[in-house]
Order: sequence, then structure tokens, then C-alpha cells
Amino acid sequence: MLNFQKPDVEQFFQTLNITDFVISPDEKQLVITTNINGHFNLWGMDLPNQYPYPMTFRNQRSHALHYDQKGEFLIAGFDNDGDENIQLYALQPRGGSLLPIRVEEGEKHYFSSLSEDGKRLYYTSSKENPTYLNGYCYNLETEEVTTLIKGSEAPIEIIAVSQDEEDFIYTKHYSNTHTPVFVRSHGEDLALTPPSEKEFMVYEALFVTSDSVYFTTNFESNYSYLAKFNLHTKHFSKVLELEQEDLTSVKADKENHRLYLVSTSGVEDRLFVYDLSREAYDLKKIPVNLIDKLAISETGNLYILGDGSTSPANIYFQTHEGDEWEKLTNNVVPGISEDMLIEPEVIRYPSYDGLEIEGLFYRAHEENSNGHVIHWPHGGPQSAERKMYWSLYQFLLHRGYSIFAPNFRGSTGYGLEFMKMVEQDWGFGPRLDNVKGIEWLVSNGYVDSDKVLLMGGSYGGYMALLLHGRHAEYYKAVVDIFGPGNLFSFIDSVPDHWKPSMAKFVGDPVEQKDKLTEDSPITYLKGMKKPMLVIQGANDPRVVKAESDQIVEALKKEGSQVEYMVLEDEGHGFSKKENEINVYKKILHFLDQQLIQ
Repeated sequence: MLNFQKPDVEQFFQTLNITDFVISPDEKQLVITTNINGHFNLWGMDLPNQYPYPMTFRNQRSHALHYDQKGEFLIAGFDNDGDENIQLYALQPRGGSLLPIRVEEGEKHYFSSLSEDGKRLYYTSSKENPTYLNGYCYNLETEEVTTLIKGSEAPIEIIAVSQDEEDFIYTKHYSNTHTPVFVRSHGEDLALTPPSEKEFMVYEALFVTSDSVYFTTNFESNYSYLAKFNLHTKHFSKVLELEQEDLTSVKADKENHRLYLVSTSGVEDRLFVYDLSREAYDLKKIPVNLIDKLAISETGNLYILGDGSTSPANIYFQTHEGDEWEKLTNNVVPGISEDMLIEPEVIRYPSYDGLEIEGLFYRAHEENSNGHVIHWPHGGPQSAERKMYWSLYQFLLHRGYSIFAPNFRGSTGYGLEFMKMVEQDWGFGPRLDNVKGIEWLVSNGYVDSDKVLLMGGSYGGYMALLLHGRHAEYYKAVVDIFGPGNLFSFIDSVPDHWKPSMAKFVGDPVEQKDKLTEDSPITYLKGMKKPMLVIQGANDPRVVKAESDQIVEALKKEGSQVEYMVLEDEGHGFSKKENEINVYKKILHFLDQQLIQ
């Protein structure tokens, strides 16, 4: 009888990541962004043939992907080793060398739209206005650049251009919870929503007919809904509002007169189809828990990129007349059957003030369990822990660690009011939501009080540091992955176009000095007495390396036990498979060491 070893970290992390896709106008070619060779590149599939072939060799993550309507070329955006300075290139359908289109060192270019004839590129750029950004049109034939709009007061971004190119829609980003949207129509700027003193968001907006813009918004509502703006009458109206559903993404099937709407409520997505002719909607069955991208072909066929707790991201196809989904990619965990992977339990518990907090608890199989739970506060913080596939989770579960991932106040998917609760309060309410979650787990028999570990990334790294400093008695050890340690230096070092919203998002360093001092993990160094591992990307533009440097240096001066791992060719995340494997091997070794202490 052959005895095979248990799956090791490499086996779980050889699972591919599919992060984006685009379909050619004739629907004969599918282009995906994936890391088949250990680095992110573009790969093509000539449908119905599902064998992928390489199209680029840049070995960098793509941040934009668009096919021109004639099928003659693609536009793709790439940064460099995670620096998030996105540059735009053109690419032939069969792949090969990249043709620079909007490439300028140190600048960022955000793709918006390509004209129907493929001759004009619309985009937003940091050039000449790094704080508020400008919107431009670039003529691919003459290389002439036209400035369409200059950002002021808040960073702007062009998000849609009308078919006749007479109008365009743009956002103003005052904060993550205040993003009004405007349309510039024949030189006149029109707000899509009526005047209001309340803050609100517009998620997506698009031109559906020559005189109508449809968009999703939570204008004067706790949950977002579908709305319409008539360009001729300048009238705003609600179209579809569903109780407890956060309608965020909207895509148009103009050929068949319908809209597709994604609801991101709670820990799963739902897909609705709205018939414009009947003014009625239906809930559509989907083969995934979460929809990462939704695309509609010119004929109305539907393509989605999605994943689930036990299934990695894949692309699925459905005809506009059908109900069955066809799986176009077959991304699996190598050598691991799906029944070996673990679905989370959805738990709910009351916080310190009675607010209900929802979270996910992944319980390791009894035969593998080592009795320990990893507490994972998510990043963002205006994001959420949802039923997604994550190799790290499934590997740690297989190695015996259970995982607790709460959606503390500030998380998305629970309404605008809940999302706003973290603003200017990074370190009180959300911190106590996490503390109460651990107390609830212990009191309900999920874990023994002396068997809890703590790990988080980005805001989750910040929360890991803060919980360590203020509540070390709850944890055996801590892993911080690129988390801010000093809110004053963090506010000062973020990208320029983030800075206008930082006072609202985090706090004002002058007016709220005492609050930011209280909420900064570096204030509580003397409380950080448990073993700690800190991981940082050297090119991180969001949480710069100096943030981790100062925490590590300060802890070493205090005589604390701290290990430090820096990735020289990464930013705010891990884009290279080799780095990802090395990081999580390091984390596993660090956690395993705590079990024998």
C-alpha cells in the first residue's frame, strides 16, 4: 500500500489565481489574468478550446483589461512589483510585445473607456494633478492628449463615456462613504442625485440609452438600490430597491433590454436580472458564492468570474436565453478533493454595545485539529470577510488551525450606517467588536482561552498590533502583515490622492491628536509581550515600509521577541507565487513554534 504525505504548503499554493478576464467581441477568445507560471500574465483561450496559451511575459499583475470593439487589439494596465503606478499598453489579440500607450514613470493611469472605433482612449491620471487627478482623452492615431476635466476638492475619476462621446460620467471621492457622481453633458456638469446634506455613495453608473443613466447608490438610504437619471429632464428616480440587499454592481444587456445587478449583502453575493421593458426583476441562480467580475457580451451572453469557500476562482458562461452555467476554466486545488476543504459556519454575536456582529468560523476537521484558533481581523477596514476561496485558510485548516474572521463595525455589506462606524474611530469600536468575538468564542466552547493566535493584514495588521498592545492576555502570538503602527506617520505617507480623505477616514492629526494617539498601536509597545512576526512589502505605497520598520525597531528596543520579513519585490500583497509560498511557510513555522512553547 502506498502512503502519500499530507499536502504541504506548496500543494495548496499551486492553486492558480484568476483575477480578471475579458471576452473578444466575437466571443471566440477569452483573455484571463492568471499566474500559471508563478507570476501574473495574460493568457488566452480560443473558445471552445479551453487550453490556455501565454500572451504576455511581463510577470506583473494586470489592473485593467479591455478589448476594442473591432477585436483588433486590447488595452492592459500593469504596475511594477506592486508599486500601483499603473501604466497602459496595447496588445495584439495573439499576444506578444506590449506597445506603450500611456506610460510615464511615477504616474498612475486608470483606464476608463475606449471609443467605438478604437481611436480614442479615455482615462484618469495623476499627471499634473497628483492629489485630485485629471481626466483625459488620448487619440491613438495623432497621439494628441485632450484634458477633459481637472480634479479639485476631491479626487475624480472618469467611469463611463457615452456612445457618441458627447457626455461622460465621473466620480468625486470625498471618502469611501461619500462618492457622488456627475455627468458632464455638452459642457454642463449635472449631479445624478438631488441636493442633500447626507453623505452617500454611487457604486457604478452607465449610459443605457441616449437620454438615460442607470446607477447603483445609497442616496438617502442605508442600503444601495438601482436608480435612473434622465439627461433631458434632469430627473432622478428610484428604479429598484430590495429590502436588506446592497445592490452595487450594474451591467447592461442593451440587446435584450435588461440590467444585471449584483447584491453584495453579508457574506455572499446574489445576482438579479431587471427587465427594462417589464420593469420587473428575477433572482438568478449562480454557481459561486462571490462574483468577482460580471461581463455581458454584445449579444447578451453572460460571463462571470467567481469563487466560493471551497472552490478557487473560475470563469463561467451562460447564454442570454439559458439557465445553465458552463465552466470555461478548471481551476482546482492540486491533489485536494473539494470534500477535504472546509466551508465556514456563519456566526453572530452581540458586541459591547449590543450591536450584532456577523462573522465566519472555519472549524478544522477533528482528526486534524490542534485545538488552536487563528483570529483574523480583515483589511480595509471598509471591506468584509466573505465566503471566498483563500489557499492560506484551507492550508491552515488542514494543518489543524481553526479560523475566526469577524465582520466588525466598518465592514461592507451591512448598510451605509454600519460601514461609517469605523470612520475616525479605528481603534475603539472595531477593537471591542474583535475582543467580544473572542470572548464569545471562548464562552460558547469554540476555543480554549489559552489557544488563540492573532494574524491580520493591512487594517487587519493594524488591528493585530493594537489588540496585541492592549489585549495581549487573549493571545499566544501575533502575525502582522503590512499593518500601520503609527496613525500619524501612516496619514502622512499614503499616496497623494488618498490624502484629501484621510481626515474623514482616519482622523485629523491636529484636531484629533489625542484620539489618534490613543488609537495608534505604537502607543502600547510595552503591552506587546507575546512573540511576533512582522511581514512587509518594500514597494508598498499604501502602508509604506517605514511603518513596519518603526514598530520592529521600537519593539527590539523594548526587548520584545519579534521577527521581521521584508519582500523586496512586492507591494501591498503578494503577486509572485514564490514569495507567497515563502511567506506562508514562514507564518506556518512561526505558528507551529507557538504550539510547543
